[in-house]
Amino acid sequence: MSACGDSLDLGSIPLAALNQTARKRLGLYLNPTNAVASDWMTVAELMGFTYLEIRNYKGCPSPTARILDDWEAKCPDVTVGKLLSVIESAERHDVISDLKHLIGTHPETFDAFICYCHSDFHFVNEMILQLEQTDHRLKLCVFDRDVLPGTCVWSITTELIEKRCKRMVVVVSDDYLDSEACDFQTKFALSLSPGARSKRLIPVVYKPMEKKFPSILRFLTVCEYNKPFSKTWFWPRLAKALSLP
Repeated sequence: MSACGDSLDLGSIPLAALNQTARKRLGLYLNPTNAVASDWMTVAELMGFTYLEIRNYKGCPSPTARILDDWEAKCPDVTVGKLLSVIESAERHDVISDLKHLIGTHPETFDAFICYCHSDFHFVNEMILQLEQTDHRLKLCVFDRDVLPGTCVWSITTELIEKRCKRMVVVVSDDYLDSEACDFQTKFALSLSPGARSKRLIPVVYKPMEKKFPSILRFLTVCEYNKPFSKTWFWPRLAKALSLP
């Protein structure tokens, strides 16, 4: 897009990938009522919000943040490029000029997306300690920590798994088998590149299971934490698998 003068295709980047720094900066520009330049109300109108909706946003601490969240929810396919087009239409070239280094940068990428259910978060927290805060220095995508509130769950999940995470660690447990979110994430990842499944997905079992191991993962090598003899090399082995090109 000409506004950014960047080779990055902003039209392919979902709005959910816009970082918090850029969102706050947008608010600093657009939240104040401006008699000379367009403010958040003009931008909201260009996004397709009605007069009544815009009037109700006036009581929000940050109307700009709220319209971004609601625009995402209403239009899951909206992109960063579309946002820039709206700001251009509002003739706020000063905003684009100041934010182009924030908006035009590549979205954050990760070594692995962690697929887990909330009851297993204590183990995910241990994974963070062992893989991020040690010499391994891996970068994990943990949904509850790394995804902004208000983003469309399904669009940001597919974006992260397909384009921004090299691999996916699946924390398999009895509760995992009952999780619709985990089921969606696993099946989506498996659908991406059938020829490279063994490279992309890494199932992890950290405690004994009463239910049957999921059949869709049966052809993958499992990293087992729940066996005493494997605990010694569990974290180095997992780290090595996640560090491969």
